Amino acid sequence: MAARISPRLIQLTYEAVLKSYWRKNALRSFLRASHVSESFVSSWASDESKRELLDRLFPKLQASDKGKALIFQMARNLSEQTTFPDLRNWEDSDIKIQDAHKAVTELKIYLKTQDNEIKTEKEKRDFRERAKKEKDEIRRFKTDKTKLQANLESMHTKIGTQKGGYEFESWFYELIDFCEIQNKRPYKTNGRQIDGSVTIEGTTYLVELKFTKDQSGATDIDSLKAKVNKMADNTMGIIVSISGYSSVAINDASGSKSTLIILDGSHLYLFLTGAMSFKDIITRVRRHASQTGEAYLPVNKFGG
Repeated sequence: MAARISPRLIQLTYEAVLKSYWRKNALRSFLRASHVSESFVSSWASDESKRELLDRLFPKLQASDKGKALIFQMARNLSEQTTFPDLRNWEDSDIKIQDAHKAVTELKIYLKTQDNEIKTEKEKRDFRERAKKEKDEIRRFKTDKTKLQANLESMHTKIGTQKGGYEFESWFYELIDFCEIQNKRPYKTNGRQIDGSVTIEGTTYLVELKFTKDQSGATDIDSLKAKVNKMADNTMGIIVSISGYSSVAINDASGSKSTLIILDGSHLYLFLTGAMSFKDIITRVRRHASQTGEAYLPVNKFGG
């Protein structure tokens, strides 16, 4: 079995695990059923994400023939899935299940192709060459920060356009999913368009995304405040404005019992360069707002 393991199969298996299980307990059960050692499963720290756990597990399994055989069996088991019980009863269950189906289908197709390969010397040489080309793909198993950053930079020529705004919205939720932050995609409520929401440490933040050439102004602040004020207690708002804010906007967002925190492009790049997790960035600005009443904390003052 170990001989059938390729970088592409490892990548597809990793993706299928990540997409098929959202709750930690469900993933623990799958890993135990797949004969991953109890000592490893028990080492899962409470603040460690699924992605971080799998980033530790897969390289460890690749280090031995036994581990490679386990990956192969995991791939077989995942490819046989037709339903995804752990993905039900989420606000975005349809999206989660669709993504899981896609990941499992790609794995199933790859396994079938692998099984049907003609065992000629030429076919074997071709397969080895393909595997060699694919080995770099396994360095990161999904959309990594480098790709997220490249995608953001490719949109800069579209700042201020409607198309660019839609692409930025889609990109933002790719980032949020990458960070495994609970979220809801854009929706309407009581006739109001909401750019989505994220939930961190028990607080739900309504999201407002601005992909404009001009700085966001006071009207943008007032608009989100009005939406937040219609919601339940413990609801706040986050504006992410790629071009920053006017001084009037920052003042209007701040103040006693402010319900908003505001981020700009520099906060996105702070995450993309690996300096802080996005969840920690939001928490840092939130803490600053609670301590000072100021809704905006520039990146260059994070140390203060």
